[in-house]
Amino acid sequence: MSGRKTRGERVIRVRGLVNRFGAETVHDGLDLDVFRGEALGVVGGSGSGKSVLLRTIIGLNRPEKGTVEVFGEDVYRISERERHELEKRWGVLFQDGALFSSLTVAENVAVPLVEHLRLPEPLIAEIVAFKIRLARLPADAATKFPAQLSGGMRKRAGLARALALDPEILFLDEPTSGLDPIAASELDSLIRDLKSSLGLSVFLVTHDLDSLFAICDRIAVLVDKRVRVGTLDEVSRDDHPWTHSYFHGPRGRAAELQKAQIG
Repeated sequence: MSGRKTRGERVIRVRGLVNRFGAETVHDGLDLDVFRGEALGVVGGSGSGKSVLLRTIIGLNRPEKGTVEVFGEDVYRISERERHELEKRWGVLFQDGALFSSLTVAENVAVPLVEHLRLPEPLIAEIVAFKIRLARLPADAATKFPAQLSGGMRKRAGLARALALDPEILFLDEPTSGLDPIAASELDSLIRDLKSSLGLSVFLVTHDLDSLFAICDRIAVLVDKRVRVGTLDEVSRDDHPWTHSYFHGPRGRAAELQKAQIG
């Protein structure tokens, strides 16, 4: 499966990636490209290394072998200053938002702005308020602490923080995990709309078939320690046992039916 229908600038390039933890090899010679403006969904079985791949791309997990380039920069060979500049160009939403529990939503969203930019406080407050609205949170959420929010609101607060620096790439690690179907569908819709309106490239790690159908242009399936990439139609026709089971089981058929009804 080539996924050759996607064209444009390559914003992420992974070649020959090897990740090992002790005697366990998670990735063995993995190659992957992500192109500007596309949403790539990453799926795989338990232990296939979906989140490990995301963390490796953003520089939090040094691989044993291979290269990782983002916007043409080798993530593991650039200087600390260059890395600091590169980090401004992406935003990350970790599972459950990964918010600082002692900070309000507004203070959480302000963290990247304070860390990376020198801006007057009134301007920071204005940007924070805009990002909170962009994440479709009510204005009064700004003064609340994470423990006072529902699961869906915490995800949106984490998304607002991920968008604080106007990133070009949005990394999402299981964004709908733990949400009820309505909240998950609303978050999928928000991500899809943000991708379209802001021209984002999206790297989405998920187990949620509904998210794949709602958001993604291509799918990367992690099997046998490598990755098989294609459009939804292409990967759904893949005869690999895990892939076939994933896309053609009861949940896969339900997600496809829901997409057809919406379309």
